[in-house]
Amino acid sequence: MQAAQLAEATETEQLDLAQIPLRDVNQALQNIREGANATVWEVLNPGGSHAVAAGLDQPITVNIRGNVGYYCGGMNQRANITVHGSAGPGVGENMMSGSIHIKGDASQYAGATAHGGLLVIDGNASSRCGISMKGVDIVVGGNIGHMSAFMAQAGNLVVLGDAGDALGDSLYEAKLFVRGKVKSLGSDCVEKEMRPEHLTLLADLLKRAGMQGVKPEEFRRYGSARKLYNFHIDNADAY
Repeated sequence: MQAAQLAEATETEQLDLAQIPLRDVNQALQNIREGANATVWEVLNPGGSHAVAAGLDQPITVNIRGNVGYYCGGMNQRANITVHGSAGPGVGENMMSGSIHIKGDASQYAGATAHGGLLVIDGNASSRCGISMKGVDIVVGGNIGHMSAFMAQAGNLVVLGDAGDALGDSLYEAKLFVRGKVKSLGSDCVEKEMRPEHLTLLADLLKRAGMQGVKPEEFRRYGSARKLYNFHIDNADAY
């Protein structure tokens, strides 16, 4: 079956990567237009394929039944993608809106440069989670690795487990919430007061991510000390 025929399906469809080339599967999902009858799709046998469900821009639901490689859901807009397995590097890279839910673990730089939407990782995320994030909300049920939220500009990173070295290095205005231990903070990242508005924000994020039984009061907030915005000779060692 060709991609054009797949996109014209009138009911919930299954796309089997064991039988259909990845290019055709992605093209079928990208070709869906608003108002189509089929809005819930399953991708079977991903087998670690790269860039599965990348570049989607319609409010459809995509369930991927297995593990995926790098850049799954990259550039996502409006789609709600669930990976029933683990994801390789760069899941949700540069996503704009919609949601991506990883039921397992995620490799490095999850949510890199993402501008919006919600990225949920039930398990652990590796290094550089949320690097240069620009407005996305990321919720990680486990731990995150080193250099996470490096140069994070906007959005929220919520970690129910521990954080590795150099959390929030060269941070801008993103908000970081960690329930567990932080191995070390990066340059210009400091612990900040958890005010009532932050507890409200965190409670909403945990609810949206489906993290039940977790109290916002158990988290600490981290943010930018705002000393690296402009060069100052006294801070030269921090650059």
